Amino acid sequence: MTSNAAPPIVEKRYLLAFLLVASLFFSWALAAALNDVLIRQFQKALNLNRGEASFIQLAFYIGYFCAALPAGLLIRRIGYKSVMIVGLILYACGAFLFYPAAEIRVYGVFLAALYTIAFGLAFLETSANPYVSILGDPKTGAARLNLAQSFYGIGAILGPFIGGKFIFSGVEHSKAQLSAMSPAALLAYRAVEAKAVQMPYLVVGLSMCALAIVIGLTRFPSIATPQKTIALQADRVFSVLRHGRLRQAIVAQFFYVGAQVGIWSFFIDFTKDAMPSLSERTAAYLLSGSLGLLMIGRASGAFIQRYVKPAKLLAIYAAINIGLCLAASFAAGPAAVGALWFSSFFMSIMFPTIFVLGLDGLGERKELGSSFLIMSIIGGAVIPPTIGIIADRFTGIHLAMVVPALCFGICLTFAFKVLRDKEPS
Repeated sequence: MTSNAAPPIVEKRYLLAFLLVASLFFSWALAAALNDVLIRQFQKALNLNRGEASFIQLAFYIGYFCAALPAGLLIRRIGYKSVMIVGLILYACGAFLFYPAAEIRVYGVFLAALYTIAFGLAFLETSANPYVSILGDPKTGAARLNLAQSFYGIGAILGPFIGGKFIFSGVEHSKAQLSAMSPAALLAYRAVEAKAVQMPYLVVGLSMCALAIVIGLTRFPSIATPQKTIALQADRVFSVLRHGRLRQAIVAQFFYVGAQVGIWSFFIDFTKDAMPSLSERTAAYLLSGSLGLLMIGRASGAFIQRYVKPAKLLAIYAAINIGLCLAASFAAGPAAVGALWFSSFFMSIMFPTIFVLGLDGLGERKELGSSFLIMSIIGGAVIPPTIGIIADRFTGIHLAMVVPALCFGICLTFAFKVLRDKEPS
């Protein structure tokens, strides 16, 4: 007599490996969430406008784009675990660069540090995402990746909280007050604000070194993956793009990540604009709460997807986020902030679900497919500066939230295409 019970999301024999790899999701979420604080902090410390500050995301996500394909090829040579360790070392090196960057207060050095961090994170994401998806029953791959991505939520919550507590000084001068300062006082003020990033990033760097050691000393289960090397000819590497589902997922992921990063990057500015009486530290804590919804959404989504088709849930959540972004654009005050705040819950399952759906049917080419999906994260480099420029020059930050709504529309289209493929009429 056969059982109709749903298979476990994580088998007991894989639990330790799963937890260690899931901790990587926490680590890259922390880095990405701290960027949202840096956008506000560097406007003060380095005298940048919103468009200039959003180049933080440009440098960060270009790092992802440049590293993803080499990471995918390297996995086939040295394995998932070794690539994870390389990624953590690169992450730590970038974090350590923040210390000298703050001493000299050169924006380019900060951007180089962020690029290095992102280069390492691309190694982590390219290895961890497919590794989790194959670490057990293929039928529960999407649910397992959503569960691992719930650890992302923890890092995402802590990032703005750490930034609000240890980076934001609580000193907020108006433009008039800054103009009234003497050159020496203004220089001293900006120097203090710049150095506020040193200790948090030093701690992050040391933590990544410790995690690399733990993973290096832990035996990971053997997973049946191809160990052959791939020649570096373009036709061999790019042949994976002949898979239509993968191409569609790359486009959807580009716009999803752009929407996610754009909303979170400007959430603090958006909140301050809608509710001027709130401090930037309070706005950062609100962002932490919003990212808490992301964690709840991913944890709950992992179990919902055992019973609801991933593409169907993706379509529902994308449609709701279109409505929330439009509400944020055209509402005012707490209602606008609340709409943007709730959007994180419905972002929750989108990245991992698009990722798994894009890899469906690739077989032994999953590593390369994963690389291209990670490369699509460059949407986070393109969309936030677009939002920043539109906000500064044309519409203001509120109406600029129409851009993420359009991005979620692309994700909704992808979900419909998958549902149509799975259930042809």
